[in-house]
Amino acid sequence: MQQKSDAPDGTKLDTPKLKLTGLRKAFGTKQVLNGLDLSVGRAESLVVIGGSGTGKSVMLKCAIGLMHPDSGSIRIDGEETANLKPRDRERVMRKFGMLFQGAALFDSLPVWENVAFGLIQGEKMSRSKAKDIALEKLAAVGLERRVADLFPAELSGGMQKRVGLARAIATQPEILFFDEPTTGLDPIMADVINDLIVKCVKDLGATALSITHDMASARKIADRIAMIYKGKIIWHGPVSQIDNSGNPYVDQFIHGRADGPIQMEVSQS
Repeated sequence: MQQKSDAPDGTKLDTPKLKLTGLRKAFGTKQVLNGLDLSVGRAESLVVIGGSGTGKSVMLKCAIGLMHPDSGSIRIDGEETANLKPRDRERVMRKFGMLFQGAALFDSLPVWENVAFGLIQGEKMSRSKAKDIALEKLAAVGLERRVADLFPAELSGGMQKRVGLARAIATQPEILFFDEPTTGLDPIMADVINDLIVKCVKDLGATALSITHDMASARKIADRIAMIYKGKIIWHGPVSQIDNSGNPYVDQFIHGRADGPIQMEVSQS
């Protein structure tokens, strides 16, 4: 029987690109992650859905290393990364690209320098070469050459998202993280961003982990969807099964119904 070939980085092809096991994170008495398990395969686009305060953002921050879990395992290509030393953390971080919820652009830098930031600061690339790559990535997300010399304040929300996406893909990352990628956008621009995400992930052959409460976005960019509730994954499956999950929590969420097992905490004044 022929064995599976190794990936270019030497790991086995059946090793998950990202695997979270038993993640726990509390802030004071509030338990945000409560033994969360999640696995993302190579070149897979996984979208985690869930309401506000369910642990989506904390999970993402733990996965990317911006926050340390209280306990649990975070494996990238089979390597444990939960408690890496700074030098090793920097090495692993080079595999990542991220589109932040608010684009998170540097106001004092022109667009092209925002896109090239990781190349110049992280990879110590020359500014001229980094600018060429930045222009290439801006074109890839549908922005004209003239935009490169503008500043973020001169751009619309949709254009800022595109710049953020260009920055996320500039370093040719192996794993892309998307934090509420369509928040604040009108439905048409949101669909444009979704299309660009699908294209960029496919062109890179990257693994993608996204968090969102936007079901239109989830349906478009996901190969597989998982739902988080009270710090745990309560359902996961192919995007084609989301409407027939058999899970009452998923059913209530995707249809936006007030009545159901998910009860919103509303303060009484």
